[in-house]
Amino acid sequence: MIKQILGRLPKKPGKGGDSRDAVVGNGNEPSNSYSVARSAELGNKRAGNGDYSVPASSSPNPAMNGAVVYHSNEPLPAFKDVPASEKQNLFVKKVNLCCAMYDFADPTKNLKEKEVKRQTLMELVDYVTSANGKFPEVVMLEITKMVSINLFRSSNRTPRENKAIEGVDLEEDEPLMDPAWSHLQVVYEVFLRFVASQETDAKLAKRYIDHSFILRLLDLFDSEDPRERDYLKTILHRIYGKFMVHRPFIRKAINNIFYRFIFETEKHNGIAELLEILGSIINGFALPLKEEHKLFLVRALIPLHKPKCVSMYHQQLSYCITQFVEKDCKLADTVIRGLLKYWPVTNSSKEVMFLGELEEVLEATQLAEFQRCMVPLFRQIARSMNSSHFQVAERALFLWNNDHIENLIKQNYKVLLPIIYPALERNARDHWNQAVQSLTLNVRKIFSDHDSAFFGECARKFNDDELRQEESNSKREALWKRLEEMATSKPGENNPSGTPNGKSSQAAG
Repeated sequence: MIKQILGRLPKKPGKGGDSRDAVVGNGNEPSNSYSVARSAELGNKRAGNGDYSVPASSSPNPAMNGAVVYHSNEPLPAFKDVPASEKQNLFVKKVNLCCAMYDFADPTKNLKEKEVKRQTLMELVDYVTSANGKFPEVVMLEITKMVSINLFRSSNRTPRENKAIEGVDLEEDEPLMDPAWSHLQVVYEVFLRFVASQETDAKLAKRYIDHSFILRLLDLFDSEDPRERDYLKTILHRIYGKFMVHRPFIRKAINNIFYRFIFETEKHNGIAELLEILGSIINGFALPLKEEHKLFLVRALIPLHKPKCVSMYHQQLSYCITQFVEKDCKLADTVIRGLLKYWPVTNSSKEVMFLGELEEVLEATQLAEFQRCMVPLFRQIARSMNSSHFQVAERALFLWNNDHIENLIKQNYKVLLPIIYPALERNARDHWNQAVQSLTLNVRKIFSDHDSAFFGECARKFNDDELRQEESNSKREALWKRLEEMATSKPGENNPSGTPNGKSSQAAG
């Protein structure tokens, strides 16, 4: 009876005092309930940033927690035009308005609605930036819902393969720009300022920025639009800093992306950005390093040198590796042996990158760790010094320009000089590049000035080895010549059967 009486009473107008406010159709809920389910569905089903849009209707659409989604061709009042007590409700309404999706692949569609949405998003940026009170839970819910609907979209494009063929400039490939970026950028800006705001309580917000949300955010790093990846990098870094409870999960999720990239696909557009985030994270690791972090170095970072497209992210990778060595100098041996494991054999440009990274690692290496790996290391350096590719040979010889590395070498010259002396001598005699020859002579002079007697011993040993090698080569050539003569001689000249070993041709066959 009471319900029937209440049902006959006139409905209370909305807080905005506008005819666009919610109209109740049956006394239980607003009339167009389609929008609630549709808004949640958009986050998973939207393709190409906007195959669906909130249906046009004169009646408004309800959303979670009583918020109202207005059709975006009917703009809401500005924040300055409503009293302070109404601003939060107006903010929620504006957030819901921005859940409307449009097809940005066609620039002629929904022009008015798109412009209203863009302007509303700009208002949200200003509101979040200037907030001077803690955001309530309903605001956190609505913002994360709006962000999910707009950002977590599937792509109809087939991602391009990472091209890392020697001689191809990777930077010449034009990145694919998202036609909806003018709106996506403002959505990212709203979310970035929300996460960074001091008014966002991490204890409450973690209910909505949860593991599922973070995984979907990480999936977006494969975007081909570098502008989007740059925003994602900044946002994920802020999330890592603000939500301490999520830190282990974020590291593990990034690990899994790396494992899939290294051992399965070798295709991902966001490896450089993820490594840039990790470089900052590694820089903040406390000492002594946890075993988890050392395993990450061995199982993920070092194997990232393997893919052919390493040049796309090598600068960030090298920084992460060097940070580990600077944090714990005992890891230098592990890192250097890891580099030797994945050392390129035929890719000269990749070898130049490895030599550059090696110099950075050696600069942070102490004597004890250097001595553990110096023999296999300088065998490889000797091979690089003799490379016919002048940039590889030049880069290997540049190691002596580093005072710290030169000092390490001088302290162990009696072990290292015999390893690299043959390479120095061959370069001085035969290398085709004049710059390489000059650098080689400089390195020889460093050793000669440091210990001329030992340098002379190495020279004599090299000459003796060359003489023995020449004698061995002469004997081998004489033997082959004799065998050739025996093979071409007439049957019966040397033995009755006409074969070198005296057996019959039938037995020999």
